[in-house]
Amino acid sequence: SHSLKRNYRSKGYTDMEKKATRDSYGEALVMLAEKRPDLVVLDADLAAATKTGIFKKAHPDRFFDCGIAEANMMGVAAGIASTGKLVFASSFAMFAAGRAFEIVRNSIGYPHLNVKIGATHAGISVGEDGASHQCNEDIALMRSIPGMTVINPADDVEAKAAVLAMADYVGPTYMRFGRLAAPIFNDAATYKFEVGKGIQLKDGKDVTIIATGLMVSEALEAAKALKEQGVDARVINIHTIKPIDREAILKAVMETRRIITVEDHNVSGGLGSAVAEVVVESGKGCAFKQLGIQDKFAPIGLHEDIMSMLGIDSNGIVDAVREVMGKDFELDDDWDDEV
Repeated sequence: SHSLKRNYRSKGYTDMEKKATRDSYGEALVMLAEKRPDLVVLDADLAAATKTGIFKKAHPDRFFDCGIAEANMMGVAAGIASTGKLVFASSFAMFAAGRAFEIVRNSIGYPHLNVKIGATHAGISVGEDGASHQCNEDIALMRSIPGMTVINPADDVEAKAAVLAMADYVGPTYMRFGRLAAPIFNDAATYKFEVGKGIQLKDGKDVTIIATGLMVSEALEAAKALKEQGVDARVINIHTIKPIDREAILKAVMETRRIITVEDHNVSGGLGSAVAEVVVESGKGCAFKQLGIQDKFAPIGLHEDIMSMLGIDSNGIVDAVREVMGKDFELDDDWDDEV
């Protein structure tokens, strides 16, 4: 499998221009400031890492460093938002979603305030920092808060478009960004971000790979490798975990009847759980497999090594597709063409 990976990557998405979505986040905030004078940005002593420092340099009068006190920062964000301003509050995902959860729930979620949480260094992209900083539970935490929108962009183009779109979307929002540079596969000239709408990047009839965030490029690599093996895989990018695109999921279930979800997040409560809920509620049977962190803490190491160990890189996806393709399952007689 490793030789397949090397041969494939030599002509695949690895050769594309790369950029970390946290960089895209910082740049998008500056872009947004030009048309939103009501924009205020907060950070918790991590502006250089979260890239809100880009905004601070451009608009120092609209930037506030709340220090190493993430819970307090969320309270400050709630207070400012209650005056009618648009607030982006940023820190590492471990602190923004984890440490500050109770304040996010009670002070932002409960009153449904217009606070946008920009959480960087999410998932296993902070591999060398270990399990204490690898936040693989943030999607589950945030999607559990009533009324919270959860966004996980896949590349630079999508991240910028998401920030600009969510500024016009009224209500609490959690936005997840990675630490490492990711391939830019979307075309800025044609890309359109729509809240709650998945994007089909490749059509296919044999199996559907549903991915989110940094795993989308891995899914695309896997689909190309699978094509060479005679497997026609559909790839769907789910950038909005909540509200999720039920129509795209059910269409994939009915047309391919095999679903694999891929995420750099715990399989409990993340993308896979959200997709499974849709499938189960529909009453339509299909072969289904979740790829992600399997209810454990991820090891310390380089991002690519951890992905390989956890089976969520392109090789792991290919292996999972082979497994799902080999499963026999009975189809309901009541299948129809309507979602």
